[in-house]
Amino acid sequence: MEKLSPQKAEKLVAVKGMNDILPDESARWEALEQTVRGVMRRFAFENIRTPVVEQTSLFVRGTGQTTDIVMKEMYSFEDRLNGEALTLRPENTPGVVRAAIEHNLTYDGGKRLYYMGPMFRHERPQRGRYRQFYQLGVEALGFEGPEVDAEIILLAHALFKELGLKNVRVELNSLGVTGERAAHRTALIQYFEQFMDLLDDDAKKRLYTNPLRILDTKNPALKEVVHNAPMLTAFLGPESLARFESVKSALTACGVPWTINPLLVRGLDYYSHTVFEFYTDELGAQGALIGGGRYDGLFELLGGKSTPAVGWGLGMERVLELLKSQGQVASKPVPDAYAIVPDASALTTVLHCLQQLREQGVSVQMHASANAGTASMKSQFKKADASGARYALIFGVDEIASGQLTVKSLRDGIGAQTVYPLNAISQWALKLQSVA
Repeated sequence: MEKLSPQKAEKLVAVKGMNDILPDESARWEALEQTVRGVMRRFAFENIRTPVVEQTSLFVRGTGQTTDIVMKEMYSFEDRLNGEALTLRPENTPGVVRAAIEHNLTYDGGKRLYYMGPMFRHERPQRGRYRQFYQLGVEALGFEGPEVDAEIILLAHALFKELGLKNVRVELNSLGVTGERAAHRTALIQYFEQFMDLLDDDAKKRLYTNPLRILDTKNPALKEVVHNAPMLTAFLGPESLARFESVKSALTACGVPWTINPLLVRGLDYYSHTVFEFYTDELGAQGALIGGGRYDGLFELLGGKSTPAVGWGLGMERVLELLKSQGQVASKPVPDAYAIVPDASALTTVLHCLQQLREQGVSVQMHASANAGTASMKSQFKKADASGARYALIFGVDEIASGQLTVKSLRDGIGAQTVYPLNAISQWALKLQSVA
């Protein structure tokens, strides 16, 4: 009887637009995240972590029924066990507000919160724009004054400064209050109705539902029409203008340059007053690094009490792209020491010793392979050197028999060797740690 060979399994790959972050690249992410946490701590922002999956209705109400995100980009599905409509979060502000309402976070005063995590949108993947992407966000909940608008802009500026990024600019605008936006909306509709033959399909769809979003069009054919459209700043009253002036004055006083962009908009009714973006010209079409603004109406829209709020979101992939383009490359972490194991009989002693070293804070990589303990000293030293470790720990049979191990320098004073006792590891372990 003919023997059948097993069929080879189909090779599986990642979903398009959802990327693996491999160890070499992950080092850059860890460096960015560490910097973020330090800056957030200095500004007294606390971390919040919300679910990746939320009810679909949260984003329909919190992001907007007519937005591209809700209409075209969300990963939504029906829970096959209970029929609940669920969505992978395309952004996280609605989730944070939902959590604040559900847990009554602002009962004892305002909260300054930040988060980092994956978001999901079904977009055409391109540089700095993926279907699973990572977002850093801050939300200041329960604070009404313009000084908090300025504070979160200053926080973003401090983060970019800490990262060493250059040529990033801040653009500002004010959306005023509901009555002012309503008057502007009427004027926009009347204006764009004169150019119906020039409007593209998206603009025509938005004209009577969300005309403010036409100002944010990326269609170059509409550039002149949009440029001559009535701007919201002409409809702002004295109080809104004074508030906007307070934000601008605070930024100027803190040495943060800014420019006014009258086309900078948020097309949802719960946004008000300050909106802003941080831009770079070094990433082409994906030059927006941060988008933010005040959204005082969102709490009520999601079933909570009226609560002032302001925040921003940052695309982490885009910031990493900009860091790379500007030569800010994080180095891969390396161990303090690499353990050389000439004989397999020493493995138990080696593991016990390394465990003690790690408890003392020393980073150690042990040589391990299919022939652990039998690989030649030459090949093990080659691996040790490639690891980047500063020291090799040599667990020779004779050394172990006498209760010792040999530490050989691989970097400073190459070749220098010192013998240390195995029963007094805490006395010499710190000598192996890399100098920060």
